[in-house]
Amino acid sequence: MVDKVIKASKIFALLEEGCSQCFVAQRLNVSRSTVQRTWQRYQETGSVKRRPGSGRKTCTEPQDDRFLVSQALRNRKSSYVDLKNTLEEVRNVQISLWTVRRRLLAANILSHRPARGPKLLRGHRVARLSFARNCVSWTHEDWDRVLFSDEARISLHGEDRRRRVLRRRGERFAEACFEEITPYGGGSVMFWAGINSMDRTELVFIENGTLTGHRYITEVLIPYAQPALTALGENSIFMDDNARAHRSGGVDAYMLEVGIRRLDWPARSPDLNPIEHVWDVLKRRVRSVQPAPQTIRELKNVITAEWERIPQETIKDILTSMPRRMQAVISARGGHTQY
Repeated sequence: MVDKVIKASKIFALLEEGCSQCFVAQRLNVSRSTVQRTWQRYQETGSVKRRPGSGRKTCTEPQDDRFLVSQALRNRKSSYVDLKNTLEEVRNVQISLWTVRRRLLAANILSHRPARGPKLLRGHRVARLSFARNCVSWTHEDWDRVLFSDEARISLHGEDRRRRVLRRRGERFAEACFEEITPYGGGSVMFWAGINSMDRTELVFIENGTLTGHRYITEVLIPYAQPALTALGENSIFMDDNARAHRSGGVDAYMLEVGIRRLDWPARSPDLNPIEHVWDVLKRRVRSVQPAPQTIRELKNVITAEWERIPQETIKDILTSMPRRMQAVISARGGHTQY
């Protein structure tokens, strides 16, 4: 708007100097009709500003718009229908859902899926904050001594809420735009792995039942975790979360016996574990494989192949975020972070 007023002022100034309309149009790179309308508007109104538009008036007053915005910010989980009904009940103003959406958009408020994470009680927040304060001064070299580990699960026909379809109006239930859901995902595969900036362990598939403390020792710690920790050197540290199998008495006794140093990990903190982002990379790669695996055996083969294809540089880049993760927890006072 300011640029248009400035250009109109230049047009008026040149015409006042006696320049022709053709010359002004060429000089300012505008059409001759623009110069003519600007001059005519100035002679009629005494101003170079545009006349007020004669379009349809808005159906809400500024007070109604502020009411909508305040209601949306007070209850972030309100739907457009809820806001529309509240405005009608309180201020007796009837508007459409599209009007609600436009008013919120003007205030830079959009509808999004909420971020999700584990429920954090006060004790969890205190533990997370204490952990972050203790580790915020760690350098990248300090984090390189840590072997991060965790389990993950991938379903054969898992639901991917990121996937979208391109369709026209009325095609919502068209076969090409419909995603069928298989009960229980058609079966799933659970596996364990460990990562550090220099290397990664092999995937360990957890089959034939749940993971117990004894199985954790015999199938994970002895054959895979211990060799990886040995390769990291005598100052290596092992990170695992607070799953029941990880914190059994037998596991604690075994780690004490063999001298495995364990990182005192706060409960309900997947956002602090960088391997969660590596799992996300792996799952995306598995879902992109075509043709998609149709059996559990094929799924295991695909997972193993894609795990080996993930560049080590990708894992290293993810691990460099550890200092930022600690700072983010401190900034959130132990609460949820963007990670």
